[in-house]
Amino acid sequence: MLAYDYPLLGVFWTLVLASLFFLVIFTIVWALFDNFRRKDHSGLAKAVWFLFILFLPLFGVFVYLIARPADVDA
Repeated sequence: MLAYDYPLLGVFWTLVLASLFFLVIFTIVWALFDNFRRKDHSGLAKAVWFLFILFLPLFGVFVYLIARPADVDA
């Protein structure tokens, strides 16, 4: 009886949204770890980036990825 109450397309969209949710969480956690592993900016800059990513997660990660230099030794 339960399978008839939840159609296959509903399962598909649930899996898509759950995957997107975990992708966003993973990206935020990756940005936070990357921020603290970097040696090219000071503790104050790390704290400001941490607060920026924490309080504005999607926008903060987007700006962090754009502002982050690609070829710095971590």
